[in-house]
Amino acid sequence: MPDMFVNLLKLPPVEPLIQKLREEGVVIRRAHPFEITPIRKFIETHFSTGWADEVTPCYARQPVTLFIALREGKVIGFAAYEATRRNFFGPTGVAEAERGKQIGKALLLACLHGMREMGYAYGIIGGVGPADFYARVAGATLIPDSSPGIYTDMIKDDEDNC
Repeated sequence: MPDMFVNLLKLPPVEPLIQKLREEGVVIRRAHPFEITPIRKFIETHFSTGWADEVTPCYARQPVTLFIALREGKVIGFAAYEATRRNFFGPTGVAEAERGKQIGKALLLACLHGMREMGYAYGIIGGVGPADFYARVAGATLIPDSSPGIYTDMIKDDEDNC
């Protein structure tokens, strides 16, 4: 899967979307380090242990570089940046029942704005799946010859394919 490049200086605003989702019962906010266990369980249940491992460094950063989506106090989505590498967005995911409600969009934009607040002018979305989504929401473009990128020589685990 290729990487994508995004101009962080030309992002759409995220606050109106976060407010709209709040009115619909969805809270988008930074994770707290004392919430590692329920967030990890969500990621392992809906995605993979590899992704749960991948977001671990986010809790040690200040501010925390992991955003979560909550509905009625339950985790329904997450998005990380500065997890795998500096200036990289990902991984990210939303529970299947909650997709199509702009939650992924809000999580993505919150993270990209967080990267811009750190001083980055441009960012990398690593190993993308839904390239059309990233292009539409954030104006991201594919980076030529970027596959497999940083995700090479991966450990193979029969129980959990990252």
